[in-house]
Amino acid sequence: MQSLRPDAVSLPVFDGHNDLLMRLWLSHQDDPASAFLNGPAAGQMDLPRVRQGGFAGGLFAAYVPSAGSAARNAPAVKKNRAVPGYEEIEPTPCREEALEITLSMIATLLRIEQQSAGAARICRTAADIRQCMREGAIAMVMHIEGAEALDEDLALLDVLYAAGLRTLGPLWSRPNIFGDGVPFRFPSSPDIGNGLTEAGLRLIRACNAKRIMIDLSHMDEKGFWQTAEISNAPLVASHSNAHALCPQSRNLTDRQLAAIRETHGFVGVNFGTSFLRSDGKKAADATVLEIVRHVDYLIEKVGEDNVGFGSDFDGTTLPPDIKDVAGLPLLVSALRERGYSHSLLEKVCYGNWLRVLEATWGE
Repeated sequence: MQSLRPDAVSLPVFDGHNDLLMRLWLSHQDDPASAFLNGPAAGQMDLPRVRQGGFAGGLFAAYVPSAGSAARNAPAVKKNRAVPGYEEIEPTPCREEALEITLSMIATLLRIEQQSAGAARICRTAADIRQCMREGAIAMVMHIEGAEALDEDLALLDVLYAAGLRTLGPLWSRPNIFGDGVPFRFPSSPDIGNGLTEAGLRLIRACNAKRIMIDLSHMDEKGFWQTAEISNAPLVASHSNAHALCPQSRNLTDRQLAAIRETHGFVGVNFGTSFLRSDGKKAADATVLEIVRHVDYLIEKVGEDNVGFGSDFDGTTLPPDIKDVAGLPLLVSALRERGYSHSLLEKVCYGNWLRVLEATWGE
């Protein structure tokens, strides 16, 4: 690792997942938007470090912690992923609480845009993202991770779409009215749970009709195949890794990867150590090369046009040499030293995300 050096000028990165909005919500900041824009901020992301790392934009998730409002007042609880054989089963927040927290997080995203003086913008089209990249603004795509805030009739989906929602993960790793999210289990296949409910199938069809991207990360395997059967959009897992390299229930099997390839879909590599390491540990001796290993494998399985990044910044434990969003140039440098050409690096860093969003959004 001593030979790896960030490039003086690294490629811009469009990233498939971060939990900045949750981290800001948990922080009790009077003005969370300002905390992000001005920095330094706790966690793994603020605007100064975003600029330093070449982070051009990504999917900004509204995710409701399983503990709900109590999470704001509770000390951080570290999950035991230090040894093989762990399992985490998370409780589901009630809809009233999920709605309140989700709307609070979306309001923070809107305020970041309003207070940034054009430095960060909510994007509703791939053309918007490209415009931001040309002008050096951060391209923010509004995303919901776990649809606990939605009503069964999906009336709120219309409201959120009007506000800018363009991607949605129906499930996180817990059950809700739309189906079963896959729990964190190691070692385990993702074939856990009962898949999507009738309401979940309606949600998939509604997202297709509105051209909202459906995120398969956190779905159990049955839900994955139900979505594959009825969806008319490319299959996308925004922040998941290769099960063959790390047999974590959240990761994708070779059969799932083949289905994603068949639809010209997309996989974003998650930087979380417990989703990268072959032993499933959230351990401090992981390095950026663990990420490279999964990128290599996923390109082999789904193709060089269908792989990119889904870091999970502010939502996971990163390899210490990456540390935070400012460490992205180290990853780009590691891929270059691995032999990735400039054109392939452009695809992995941002081009493949833009391609699949254009295909999904109908541009």
